[in-house]
Amino acid sequence: MFHKSFPALNPGTHLATLEEGRPSECVPPASLEANSLKKSSWGVLFTGIVGGTLVAVYAVATPFVTPALRRICLPFVPATTKQIENVVKMLECRRGALVDIGSGDGRIVIAAAKEGFTAVGYELNPWLVWYSRYRAWREGVQASARFYISDLWKVTFSQYSNVVIFGVPQMMAQLEKKLELELQDDARVIACRFPFPHWTPAQALPRVF
Repeated sequence: MFHKSFPALNPGTHLATLEEGRPSECVPPASLEANSLKKSSWGVLFTGIVGGTLVAVYAVATPFVTPALRRICLPFVPATTKQIENVVKMLECRRGALVDIGSGDGRIVIAAAKEGFTAVGYELNPWLVWYSRYRAWREGVQASARFYISDLWKVTFSQYSNVVIFGVPQMMAQLEKKLELELQDDARVIACRFPFPHWTPAQALPRVF
């Protein structure tokens, strides 16, 4: 835990006309036409199934793959029960709004809401945001636990008094600078996995993975 005050393809249609008295050897038998039509229908159906499957896979996978292509990737690793307990402990006697940066499936935000906080989670993966909203509704805290699809670097955190971050080492220095500029002096920042490079913790608990 840190206080901010520390430095820190369609088939075509063919039209055939027959002149009276001329042989019609070019017209295929009806059974052949039926077989051709059946094969064509199966081909279209198969193509449709494959195409639909690919679209579905793309829609599901893209939100998970896209973050990995970013300069700094914040992977989804669910918080353990012990980590949630530690966050709640760090929030004892605290007031004000809380934000979880990279909220994943929403468990930290939901836990904070149950403790009486107005809690917000920002997450880039829309599937996780929708799931988090469902979980908050199921737990009965949808009024005080809100989730938004957003890039953390495009969000201003000045309205929050409590900040929770499960970050990665590559982002901590840049995030430290951002929070230093935006947070009030009495804000509390809880770094749950990796420390900030320049801030000195006001309180620390044993690291839990």
